[in-house]
Amino acid sequence: MIGVVVPAHDEEANIADTVACLRAASVHPALQGEAVQLLIVLDSCSDATGAIARWQGARTIAVSARNVGQARAVGAQQLLDEGARWLAFTDADTRVSPDWLVRQLELGADAVCGSIGVDDWSVHGHHAESLRAHFARTYTDADGHRHIHGANLGVSAAAYVRAGGFRALACSEDVALVEALQASGARIAWSAAPRVSTSARADARARGGFGDTLLAVIAAGLSAAVVPPLITEAPAP
Repeated sequence: MIGVVVPAHDEEANIADTVACLRAASVHPALQGEAVQLLIVLDSCSDATGAIARWQGARTIAVSARNVGQARAVGAQQLLDEGARWLAFTDADTRVSPDWLVRQLELGADAVCGSIGVDDWSVHGHHAESLRAHFARTYTDADGHRHIHGANLGVSAAAYVRAGGFRALACSEDVALVEALQASGARIAWSAAPRVSTSARADARARGGFGDTLLAVIAAGLSAAVVPPLITEAPAP
């Protein structure tokens, strides 16, 4: 069985599209009928995220942590207990491609770090074109990149357990996991093949994540001379 974990905090505006795309990925013919369990981890939700996710066909589990690392870890453990051999992770404002899971699995690695695309820069108004251009200058959307995204991450059950799983971090839990995977000797594929499109929204759910980075870039003035890349690259193993 393949398990997919999506942490969510008050995502009623986005979760329907996220789950619909995950359901499409879960029935890709190349999976040859292998079961895929979609688990939305409702972290301190006070809106209709859970009801919408269940209506769309996903399972839900609730936690009260306001901590994305803990939410991912709870979801992963639930699916491991049910026999998942592979764990895939994305976010509740992200749309995966129909072959997302297939592309992760066909790489034959212990873990897969995928790249991201941004679906709509217009939410940043007059900053939109500058942000888009800055992203294009500083982001590597190609095989061999060194980016780490919880929105596009996959790992075998065995490698995840060896690395100790997600830590209860409010942000950069994905980076910590990949560093632990590297330390454990896991074979990591840095690939642009598994495709996802994520939100450029400014009202980030996880402090210190992609949304906050966008705001920091805007605040710095979008000058290529002084503004760092939108995504920090991971060090070589």
